[in-house]
Amino acid sequence: MNRRHFLHTLAAVPLAAADAPRKAPFRVLYSNDTTNITSCVSPFHKAREPFRKEMLEASVDEVTGLVDAHFLQPGLGMVPMWPSKVLPLEPHYAWIKERYQQGPDSFGKFVLGGGDVVKVFIDRCRKQNQAAFISFRVNDAHHKEFVDPKPGDKPGSSIGMSVTKFYADHPGHRIKPGSQRGADLVQNFAEPAVREQKLALIRELCENYDLDGLELDFLRFYSYFRENETPLVQRRAIMTGFVREVRGLLDSTTQNGRRRWLCVRVPCYLTALDVLGLDLKALVAAGLDMVNASAHYFTTQQHDLAAIRKQTEGVALYFELCHTIWKGDKVTTGYDVFPFRRATREHLHTSAHLAYARGADGISLFNFAYYRQHGQGEGRGIFGEPPFEALKALRDPQALAKGPQQWFIAYGWRSPGAKPLPVPRKIELGKPAKFNFDLAAPAGGWKHDARVRIQAGQSLANSEWSASFNGEVIAESADVSEPFAVPYPSMIARPDELRAWIVPARLQREGKNSLEVTMNAGSPTSILFVDLAAAS
Repeated sequence: MNRRHFLHTLAAVPLAAADAPRKAPFRVLYSNDTTNITSCVSPFHKAREPFRKEMLEASVDEVTGLVDAHFLQPGLGMVPMWPSKVLPLEPHYAWIKERYQQGPDSFGKFVLGGGDVVKVFIDRCRKQNQAAFISFRVNDAHHKEFVDPKPGDKPGSSIGMSVTKFYADHPGHRIKPGSQRGADLVQNFAEPAVREQKLALIRELCENYDLDGLELDFLRFYSYFRENETPLVQRRAIMTGFVREVRGLLDSTTQNGRRRWLCVRVPCYLTALDVLGLDLKALVAAGLDMVNASAHYFTTQQHDLAAIRKQTEGVALYFELCHTIWKGDKVTTGYDVFPFRRATREHLHTSAHLAYARGADGISLFNFAYYRQHGQGEGRGIFGEPPFEALKALRDPQALAKGPQQWFIAYGWRSPGAKPLPVPRKIELGKPAKFNFDLAAPAGGWKHDARVRIQAGQSLANSEWSASFNGEVIAESADVSEPFAVPYPSMIARPDELRAWIVPARLQREGKNSLEVTMNAGSPTSILFVDLAAAS
């Protein structure tokens, strides 16, 4: 039995067993936002080259043998990248031309010319033995700031994938009409007409394509309700009902009686779930098969995965990794204008090791292609090919436990409803600052001393520091260098911005570990980043 047949056999759960506990068989999920195909310079795409179907096929091919399920995001959940009767594209783009003086982007031209992005994707996944999922952005805000054109606006052709006549004609359906914030520009899910627009597109996908599964991406964007108008109990009822309807669509349109998997992409922070109205236990009861817990855009090691595991018993739980652990300030206006601290192999592997230790069944990858050159603006760091070779170990918890470890605390995404991030942290003279790590034991326990570092936003040359780890004073180290190779040097500190200490192996333990640092002499500063590294 080949791998493709194996995956489809596992997926072939009779509908009569739809309510029985089950787990999807996939270990590594890979998200493909489609946009990267034309925005990133790659072996199959030159700068400013328009979309061709061979580019999409190449984006599937390059992860063959490394991932089990490929999740394509065909657009922004507003305008189809497939021939559609729900939103016919010819009148849509005629309206875009009249309102914004813009033609379709290269994806729109491809579909208008008879192409079908979804079909190309599914066919290629079948050929490469990858399960084909569509990841549907439920409430995306990209480019909607230009919905009501003003003199001087330059919306660009991407607006044709983001704004529809229905959206423009119903400003009252937006979270906060008149606001330009992404979280306010998205639509209010308390409005039945808004939900039906989304369901109509999902229904069309379910009816017309032989999908292995569907993901509802609830993080694009982190906003669904006017919280002062829609109480938590109502938010939960609406979102659970939406998921139940999607489950019904998948079941009623399935081919050959096989189970089609339903996944949700949700925050990895418990408090953020309530803001969105996501009751995980209720969603599982409504027919959910897979939960993809995410920090939205970053690889992080500060999360509530262990608690989320308790709320999702019986279904597959995944933890999401991204190309970056930290981003800097914009270097110019627009999209994709940030410098990034790129995730290294050690960051990815250690984060995956922790996720498995806290109950994950597998790992997902988001925006992994964006190691590549994209966007605009100087000083954004060195780009390169994604570390695809690092994906091989992600399916093997035992292998991850034997590797080197690099734990970190970074400035990630400030999720609505989530706890304040531990950095940046203001440091004042003589006042200790505590940073907590959640550590998972390496194979055979801790046998090596580790080195912990703090990175400040300014020079620490004229300051004096002391530190303790789990309550015991630790010795300072003169070595402040990067513990492992950094193929994409960006936002790396100067030596004078760093301080380091040695953490004996005997002090490291499973679960919560506390580093406490005190500035004993010097000027007030801020700590931006903390890491702790140990060899295998």
